[in-house]
Amino acid sequence: MSDSSYFIDVLVLLAAAVMMVPVFLRLGFGSILGYLAAGVAVGPWGFALIKDIEEIRRLSEFGVVFLLFAIGIRLRPKQLWAMRQTVFGLGTAQVTLTGAALSAITWMFGIPLNASIVIGFGLALSSTAIGMQVLAEGGELRTVAGHNAFSILLLQDLAVVPLLIMVSLLAPNDLALTESVPLAVLEALLAIAGVILFSRFILTPILRQVASGRSAEIFAGTVLLTILTIAWVMEEVGFSMAMGAFLAGLMLAESNYRHQIIADIQPFRGFLLGLFFMTVGMTVDLDLLSARVGLIVALLAGLLLIKAAIIWVLCQFSKVRGPLARRVALLLAQSGEFGFVLFALATDSGIIDRDLHTMLTLIVAASMLATPFLLKLGSTIESMVRTSTENGNPAEAPNTENALIVIAGFGRMGRRIATILRTCEIPYVALDSDPARIDATRKEGYEVLYGDATHVDVLKSVGVNRAPILVVTLNHPELAFQAVVNMRRLSPDSPIYVRAHDRESEEKLRSAGANFTVSENLEASLQLAEGILETAGISAEQGRQTITDFRLKYYEALGETPQEEEI
Repeated sequence: MSDSSYFIDVLVLLAAAVMMVPVFLRLGFGSILGYLAAGVAVGPWGFALIKDIEEIRRLSEFGVVFLLFAIGIRLRPKQLWAMRQTVFGLGTAQVTLTGAALSAITWMFGIPLNASIVIGFGLALSSTAIGMQVLAEGGELRTVAGHNAFSILLLQDLAVVPLLIMVSLLAPNDLALTESVPLAVLEALLAIAGVILFSRFILTPILRQVASGRSAEIFAGTVLLTILTIAWVMEEVGFSMAMGAFLAGLMLAESNYRHQIIADIQPFRGFLLGLFFMTVGMTVDLDLLSARVGLIVALLAGLLLIKAAIIWVLCQFSKVRGPLARRVALLLAQSGEFGFVLFALATDSGIIDRDLHTMLTLIVAASMLATPFLLKLGSTIESMVRTSTENGNPAEAPNTENALIVIAGFGRMGRRIATILRTCEIPYVALDSDPARIDATRKEGYEVLYGDATHVDVLKSVGVNRAPILVVTLNHPELAFQAVVNMRRLSPDSPIYVRAHDRESEEKLRSAGANFTVSENLEASLQLAEGILETAGISAEQGRQTITDFRLKYYEALGETPQEEEI
């Protein structure tokens, strides 16, 4: 492919996405189906605007890489450990039972046993890209349904490596591989250990030095280099790049810089993931579909029904029932992107012939295309059930366990407010862009994270949309104004308390959405904290006493008498 041809293909894809995705969003089908439809339209079996999709497919795989990194960095290791029973229980059961059932059915149709096993377990895997994108768009990642769906998807990603080894073992006339399996496992374990050690002891100091330079571009470049390098290393030892990216994200989940990192990769993830969905749409062979439409529809319906039924039953054993179980079953009924990888390897190894490979690719792609329709159908059915039932079950309550007071800026005023909140055992999280200040205050037990508080994606990442109270103590007036504007956009109802420099800036901040502003001195910070305590549910008497105690201890430590102090 020439450079000019590649450039034209990118323009075609961008134009198709810009035209199709807004239409599907307006129709209520979501962005994924829009991307898939755009891919079908411009692909070899649509208008044939793009004929060679291999180069684009390779680029689009980075969308899944960034998606898995974003998942990993939001999931702290202790959370993953807490999920171990769901991941290895529910996830292992789904892969094993679904793979065995589909393998048996395929074998009954006369397909050789080795090919049947590969087909069964390849189809048992669901699409991580589609599943996680749907959950993220619907805000369901922290719901019970999202928790169980994610557990299954995570185990499926972990299963990719043994499944790739299984394909090689099942290949005809390949007896030498059994000797290399222990070596491959050892290489994989050493690579994982290396990634963990690098992330824990080397990467964080590097990020601290880069952040100290105050160059947003270099910081983002360092993050991209880290993600892609670790993904490449893991692919070289037999894992998928996506699994390597997930591990990299998991290792950075405890970092002070994770919220800024999430914000920096968001544009790359969004574009490349959309490109991935379009390449899936381009693989849909419309000629084969029209020639064998009856058989393909029957096979697709059977696949979706079997997978959904098995997942639904397993959810019952996991005490996830009713609408939640149906939601998980419909979300994961499709086959996924790793099926393409397994079937391609099986074809190259002589396990599956070319015609069967083409049919399987079409079924996998069609199942992914069907997912948004299945979810739309499920939502419609649930709405009808709720409407026809006078006293139905209440909807699943939103998860508010991570709702924290957010403090933007951790200078002297922000620190005083955090100290008072900590005294009253009120949870909070603070943002600051000074790495040295963050390191020093975290050593003292303060919850401070690295991030630009004027950046919308950083604010989203720390949960501004769920925060009951928002606080801005940034020193620069323009930065404070921008932070208030973005906070109000993300959280229309939460009260915003802001430090101001003078009367003019107070008026400007109030016009931007601030509810309470004070000028910058010690007593002002105490007034601000007292208002926050009252809104947080602390009684007026207890709040005043807490402020008085803090004031006395503060001046006692300085050896001064209480008086205003300019900050």
